Amino acid sequence: MTMAASGHDLLKTVPSGDLLIGGERVHDTTAGAREQLDPSTGGRLATVSLAGPSEIDTAVQSARDAQEEWLGLSPAQRRDVILRFAQLLDDCHEEMSILRSLELGAPLKKRRGANMAVEYMRYFAGWVDKLEGSTIPVHPGLALDYTVPEPYGTVAAITPWNGGVVSAAMKAIPALVAGNTVVVKPAELAVLSLLRFGELGLAAGLPPGALNIVPGAADAGQALVTHPGVDKISFTGGGATAREVLRGAATNLTPVILELGGKSASIVFEDADIDTAVATTVGLALATMSGQGCVLPTRLVAQDTVYDAVEQRVVEAASSLVVGRAFDEGVQIGPVITEAACEHIIGEVEAAVSRGDGRLLTGGARLGGDLADGFFVEPTVFGSVDNSSPIARTEIFGPVLSLIRFGDEAEALSIANDSPYGLGGLVFTRDVARAHRVAGRLQAGSVGVNAFAPMPASAPFGGVKQSGYGREGGLAGVEEFLRPKNVYVDLSGP
Repeated sequence: MTMAASGHDLLKTVPSGDLLIGGERVHDTTAGAREQLDPSTGGRLATVSLAGPSEIDTAVQSARDAQEEWLGLSPAQRRDVILRFAQLLDDCHEEMSILRSLELGAPLKKRRGANMAVEYMRYFAGWVDKLEGSTIPVHPGLALDYTVPEPYGTVAAITPWNGGVVSAAMKAIPALVAGNTVVVKPAELAVLSLLRFGELGLAAGLPPGALNIVPGAADAGQALVTHPGVDKISFTGGGATAREVLRGAATNLTPVILELGGKSASIVFEDADIDTAVATTVGLALATMSGQGCVLPTRLVAQDTVYDAVEQRVVEAASSLVVGRAFDEGVQIGPVITEAACEHIIGEVEAAVSRGDGRLLTGGARLGGDLADGFFVEPTVFGSVDNSSPIARTEIFGPVLSLIRFGDEAEALSIANDSPYGLGGLVFTRDVARAHRVAGRLQAGSVGVNAFAPMPASAPFGGVKQSGYGREGGLAGVEEFLRPKNVYVDLSGP
């Protein structure tokens, strides 16, 4: 398949959009296919086959059939397969970066995603031969009581479009490390890089069926979460879909991990390095994935005494961001994912202006001219926002930043915590005691002090409140896919 016209020929071909089930590519499916578009141009990128309930059933059965072979390998062998997988992904870094830019419109220079996935894979591989049980003191009587960590069986991993390979590395790899097999259902908007990811797993030595990649629409997701052969579900996405996942999982009482939305606060105290605070917040909330990220700080909460200076610098920084297509020189922010997303974001901005949620300081429109065919939204900033307004409480999932004033530390915490979400947060201050104090009181799963918490592979990541539950990353991320079996041996016999 030749690459769709994008002004660049960095790839000779776009990878196949066919499903990966049991080690084989599947083209003809019961759910048909969809056109995957290039967000930068609105043009066709590839045709992607979609799984229906029939293909989901085949994939789950394939995963269940493969588990015996996967568990039959020694821990050292399984560790080495995951390490080879990581190395193959690392070797394909350039290809995966280009694919990501084609699928998402993300500037090519921003390539952290592939590197991040490799880091997670190598970290998790180190746990394969270190998963231990424990002995339990028992009284009274002479007995030996011990635990054995066991895999669940088959894991369903439902990944988002805005970071599919990284999400798969955070879900599928620890599940495999724990001895499970996996069915990954990517969001159908961006699947090519994940299908390539699955191919690399096969090349690394995963048994056919140990890792299946089945993009599909809502009916595929419903079939997966209600399938009796799925033993655990890990989902990343929006709250509305999460509720459907939970309803489906209830069919078989399947346990679920949820990583959901966010409306993170970036708190800037009067003693902060304002340049660092502004650059970090604007770079994340507006430029990173064009604001399409659940953990991004889309509320900047600044102390009264420095609010005006912060506002001025935020507007200057936002207005100077270079918006353009993924492969253009100097581009800092690309398009949003679809036409519908573009219209939704513009609609939210217009509604906020109409309601008087705050002062529109910059942006707020769709870009035209040479970018009219793509899905481009101007970096948008609202000032003097009331934290109770919809623009401050709704996860817009686009390049929209709200600036909010506060007086003292207590009010800053009250504003930051007054949100249905609790995924991340940032604190900018030179006062070490305050930094620890505020970080400890923020209702968030991850807090960065004077910098964005970079989600290291060795650290747990996840949210509280409506941002979900369960953890990805670190040992906690592996233990999510293990359950302890208790064994009691009576030693009092003859």
